[in-house]
Amino acid sequence: MHSIDYRLAFEQAPVGMVLSRHRIIIDCNARLCEMFGTTPDELIGESFRVLYPSVAEFERIGKRMEPILNASGRYADNRMMRRVGSLHGVFAGETFWCHVSGQALNRAAPHEAGIWTFEDLGSRRSAKAELTPREREVAAQVMQGSTSKEIGKALGISHRTVEIHRARLMRKYAAATTAELVQKLIAG
Repeated sequence: MHSIDYRLAFEQAPVGMVLSRHRIIIDCNARLCEMFGTTPDELIGESFRVLYPSVAEFERIGKRMEPILNASGRYADNRMMRRVGSLHGVFAGETFWCHVSGQALNRAAPHEAGIWTFEDLGSRRSAKAELTPREREVAAQVMQGSTSKEIGKALGISHRTVEIHRARLMRKYAAATTAELVQKLIAG
């Protein structure tokens, strides 16, 4: 039987990978650094906060994922993330759609330690429309196929408010249907 080099598998994985403790990056692979335009030295020891478009989104998503991690140990969503550096042909500060999934190592304390993967949904295309933090949250839920009522419940807002944000997204992306909006959101 051949021995498996788990470190090499981690480093060369086709998706960005992060090991975390208390939402601090303790290790990351080459694909994650490429995606965010940075190096391991610039990310290791940093809060996940540096990868989010705003502090408010970092805090809001952290609170939203905690009960889900407590219940199942796993969490996944599509969200806007922010490129950190200018390496690998990316622009610092540029936002992009990303699929994030993770596993808590201790469901009772979900942020204590985790394993996270990141996949760039925009194929290196930035999000062209300027979106508010709430529009980004609604857009992420729309991309998952959620209804306005489901989105409202998940975000703690009324479904009518969700419909207003959805209408703004449709206008900003010049989309006639929800399917067209999702396609344009993924394309950036």
